[in-house]
Amino acid sequence: MLGSAIFNRGRAAIRRFSRATDGNVAVIFTLAILPIFAFVGVAIDYTRANNARTAMQSALDSTALMLSKDLTMGSITAAQIPSKAQTYFTALYTNKDGKGVSVSATYTTPTANTAATILLGGSGYINSDFMQLAGFPKLNFSSSTTTTWGNVKMRVALALDNTGSMVDDNKIVALRNAVAGTGGLIDQLSALSKNNGDVYISLIPFFKDVNVGSSNYGASWIDWTDWLNPPTTQPANGSTQATLPYNWHAVGPGSRCPFTNTTGNTDGSANGAFVCQVSPTRNSSTTSTIQSTTLTVNGASIQNPICPTVDGNSQTLYNGCWTSEPSAANAAGNKETFCSGSSKCSCPKNSSGSNVSGCTCSGSGSGRSCTGWTYVHNWTQPGPNDTSHNTNQPRVSAIVGYRDPTSTTNTEHIWTPTAVGVANDWRQASSNPISTWTGCITDRTQPNDATGVLPATSDVTTLFPANEIYENSTAYCSSSSSTQLETIIPLSYNWTALKTAVNAMQPTGGTNQAVGLAWAWQSLLVGGPLNTPAEDSNTTYNRVIILLSDGLNTEDRWPDYGDGRTQASGNPIDARQALMCQNLQNAKDSGGSPMYTIYTIQVNTHSPADPTSTVLKNCASSPDKFFMLTSSTQILTTFNTIGTALSKLRLAK
Repeated sequence: MLGSAIFNRGRAAIRRFSRATDGNVAVIFTLAILPIFAFVGVAIDYTRANNARTAMQSALDSTALMLSKDLTMGSITAAQIPSKAQTYFTALYTNKDGKGVSVSATYTTPTANTAATILLGGSGYINSDFMQLAGFPKLNFSSSTTTTWGNVKMRVALALDNTGSMVDDNKIVALRNAVAGTGGLIDQLSALSKNNGDVYISLIPFFKDVNVGSSNYGASWIDWTDWLNPPTTQPANGSTQATLPYNWHAVGPGSRCPFTNTTGNTDGSANGAFVCQVSPTRNSSTTSTIQSTTLTVNGASIQNPICPTVDGNSQTLYNGCWTSEPSAANAAGNKETFCSGSSKCSCPKNSSGSNVSGCTCSGSGSGRSCTGWTYVHNWTQPGPNDTSHNTNQPRVSAIVGYRDPTSTTNTEHIWTPTAVGVANDWRQASSNPISTWTGCITDRTQPNDATGVLPATSDVTTLFPANEIYENSTAYCSSSSSTQLETIIPLSYNWTALKTAVNAMQPTGGTNQAVGLAWAWQSLLVGGPLNTPAEDSNTTYNRVIILLSDGLNTEDRWPDYGDGRTQASGNPIDARQALMCQNLQNAKDSGGSPMYTIYTIQVNTHSPADPTSTVLKNCASSPDKFFMLTSSTQILTTFNTIGTALSKLRLAK
C-alpha cells in the first residue's frame, strides 16, 4: 500500500541521517523534518479514514432508500429490516481500508402524528500507517442516516410544451418516450405507489393556451367576457383592439366591409386585424361588402350581418356578428345625421368605391356632417335586456355603437367628438352559445395571471378566460382538429390514461410557458378548478412541478407582448412568468418550508441556438434543477434523472 511504502522509505532515510558525520546540517535537517514528516503522515491516515467514512455514508443512504422502497412495496416486514440492512450494506460498501465494519438498523413505527423512521448506524476502523508511531494503531469512524417512511406522498404536475417547433429533431417523440415509454417517468413514479393516491400525476400540455375540455362550458370558474364580446371590446388586445368607423351607423347592405385587416388607422376608418365573412362560422367565406340578407343561425335571425373573420393579432375567432337592422328613421323612410362635428365624418363606400346610395356630407372641419340611411348594430350574443334566450350563459353589455349625449333626437345613431357608447341589445338566441366553445383557456387577467389564487365568482380577475384560438388555420382545441391540443388531465393515478394522453400529444402553435405553469400550479391546489384531491393534515406531501419547453415565449393573451414568432421589446411575457415563478417559490407550507419543488427543462436544438432562457433558469427551485438540453436524446436521460431524484424524495424524506 502507498502508506506502507512511504513509511518504509521514511524509516530508511532516518537511519541514514542518524549515521551521518558530515556536520550539523544533517542533524538540523533531521530535527526539522521530523514534525513535517509527522504532519504528512497524520494527513494521509486521516484521509484514508475520511474516505472510508464517506463510502460508509453513501452505502448507508442507499441502503435506507432500498429499505424504504421494500417497505413501501410490502416485500419485507419491519422485523426483517436489520437482516436486510446488513445484506444491502455489505453489497454496497466496497472500501478496502475499512476494517471491523458493522451496521445497525432501528425501525420506529408510525403514529397518528408522526411517520415511521429507519435509523441506520455504521462503524469501523482503519489500521494507521503513521499514527501508530504516536500510539494510535487504529482510527475509528462512524456514520448514520435516518429516513422517514410511511406518510410521504407525491403530487407531480407535468407542464409540457406542445408547440409547433416540437416536431423538429423528433423532440415530441423523445418527450413521449421519456414520459410515457417503458421505464419512463410515469413508470418510475407509479412504481413508488403502494396504495392508490400515494402518487398522483397531472398532465398540462400547453402552447399559447391550454385545453380544459369543452364539457366544462358550464363551470363557474370560466370568464366568458372576451369569448362573448365583439372585437371592439377586447381590453387585453391593447393597441391592437378594433375600433368602429365614424360612419358606423350608416354601414349597412351594399357598404364595403369597414374592417380591412390593418391596425392604427387615423382617418376615422375601422381599426381591426380582420375582414368580413358571410356568417359567424370559422369556415365561412369572406365578403368585401355587407350582404342584404337574413341569416338564420341557431334559431336566430341575423339581418344583414357583419361577421368578423379570425383576428390576425390575437389569433382568435369571434363568436358572433353585428346586425345591420334598419333604424326607426330608416324604417319610416327618413334619413338622419349619423356623424357630425368632425372632419373625419364621411359616407361609407359601395363596391365600386362611390358613396352608398342616399348618403351625403357637407361642411368641413368641425362643421362637417353626414346624412343617410342608418342602421342599428347589435352583437349576436344576448344583451342585458334578454331574459328569454340562453339564460344559462352570461349577458353581453359590450359597446356596439355611438350615441350623442347632447342630442334630443337620433340619440342612438350619431357619432360626435363627445359620443358615448351604445350597449348591446340582442334579444334572440345566441348565434354561438357558450356550449360551442372548444375548451381553450388563456391567461388570467393581471395580476392573477401570475398568482395561484383560487377562482371566485365575485372577482372576474380570478376566473379563467375562455378563448377560441385559431392559429395556422387550425382550431387547436377542437375535437375535430387533426392536430388537437390534448386536454389537461387533473391529478390522477390512472397510469394508462396518462400514458395514452402523453402519447397523443402533437405539435401545435406558439409558445406561452406561463399558461402551462399556471395550470400546473392550479392542478396542485385543493379547492381549485381541477378538483384536486384533499390533503391529509397528518401526511407530508411533496408537490413537484416539471416544466419543459423547447423555445422562448412568443405569444400569450396580450397581442402587444408578442406576435407568435418574437416577443415585444423588454420580454413582457417573460416578465409575467418570472413574477409567477417568484410567487411559486415564495409559497411555504405550514412548517415554513417551500411548498413546491420546481424543475425546468429547456430543449435547445435550434440552429443557431436560442439563448439560455433566463426565466426558465431562475424558475427552477435550485440551479441543479434547471436542465439545458442540446439534443432530443437528452430528454430521456433528463427525465430519468429527475425520476430517480423524485424516487428518493418520495421514499426517503
